[in-house]
Amino acid sequence: MRRTTGRLLRGLALLSTLALGATACGGSDDDSGQKAVSAGDIQTALKKGGTVNVWAWEPTLKSVAADFEKKYPKVKINLVSERSGDKHYTALSNAISAEKGVPDVAQVEYFALGQYALTKGLTDLAPFGADKLASKYSPGPWNAVSEDKAVYGLPMDAGPMALFYNKKIFDKYKVAVPTTWDEYVEAAQKLHKADPKVFIAADAGDAGLTTSLLWQAGSRPYKVDGTKVEINFADAAAKKYTDTWQKLIDGKLLAPINGWTDDWYKGLGDGTLATLPSGAWMPANFVTGVPQAKGDWRAAPMPAWTKGDKASTENGGSSLTLPALGKNKELAYAFVKYANAEDGVQTRVKQGAFPATTAQLQSTEFQNTKFDYFGGQQANKIFAESAANVADDWSYLPFQQYANSIFNDTVGKAYISGTKLTAGLKAWQDASIKYGKEQGFTVK
Repeated sequence: MRRTTGRLLRGLALLSTLALGATACGGSDDDSGQKAVSAGDIQTALKKGGTVNVWAWEPTLKSVAADFEKKYPKVKINLVSERSGDKHYTALSNAISAEKGVPDVAQVEYFALGQYALTKGLTDLAPFGADKLASKYSPGPWNAVSEDKAVYGLPMDAGPMALFYNKKIFDKYKVAVPTTWDEYVEAAQKLHKADPKVFIAADAGDAGLTTSLLWQAGSRPYKVDGTKVEINFADAAAKKYTDTWQKLIDGKLLAPINGWTDDWYKGLGDGTLATLPSGAWMPANFVTGVPQAKGDWRAAPMPAWTKGDKASTENGGSSLTLPALGKNKELAYAFVKYANAEDGVQTRVKQGAFPATTAQLQSTEFQNTKFDYFGGQQANKIFAESAANVADDWSYLPFQQYANSIFNDTVGKAYISGTKLTAGLKAWQDASIKYGKEQGFTVK
């Protein structure tokens, strides 16, 4: 699932501006003393029936909801799916703040979970038994939904990264597919020299890509312990990223095009853009958005920061959560578990979703799937290996949505002026620290 951080609105409501002195939900809905919910309690609720209101944009959930209703005919799944990205989070935050109209289940991307969990906007699913499901998921997604003993959602999908590359262009100019980021820079130079219209990739400044590459390099700029936050983009691993990406910027080897625009799709289709580092959810977007380049593109493992290193990273992905003010929690949890840990997973995978569950990732059927768009390549083998090699100790800020919204005002300047990436990251760091302090966090 495509990460939406690049188009989040600056005015996004952040759960009553993250007023930490009072919970957004309060009262009896604070889950700090929640009792265990047994499988028998859930079965009793399913037999009794009721309605579960679900706010989620993921398209395969329509089929999952229909299947769930067939299995449990007394349960009605009311799926509201017209919102996504900034509109979704604004509506969810406003409903929680007003304590009115809060859904029973809400889709929340991994980067956004922290803000809702910290302000007690989400139900801890551990008392429902969710803490026993860790082994079902690949490490990156599970780390994103869990903290200490708490579980704030069940992973719906994952975005282990791969390097999509235009084989036709690489073959035409006899350039080897890069296996390291140093080779990536060399490939960029060779391709652009052979044809000045060809760029190694499009990047006009993207917070999601930047944090993903830092993650892969071993940088851990964010340390979060409740309301205590540390932000530091100056570690040695971050230097690997800034040194490499600065060469691409200085050499004008990156097309100054924003992702998901008409120019971006055109570049992917006409050979102007030679590669795309992206999440494993990307193939469906190639099929629908770049049909004219069918057969030209392939997937490869992400280039390594150190030759031979298999460390990968995530880009995108989301969970299904139970907002604390939602109702029918036993039914809501039953649906979330069905969709993300039981029969619904296979239904979604068959419709093109990329799973976060190891059973699907490791299955022969999944890994042997041939992608017609990629010339019959069994690309899932690459994606599954990537998922297995994602370090599970990455943290997002509890106000990551705001931080990403100011990326182009800070780091983004390095793409359009003489500002260096290191200076841009320092400006991003300083602005994020300032905002965090204003919101009541202890930040350094």
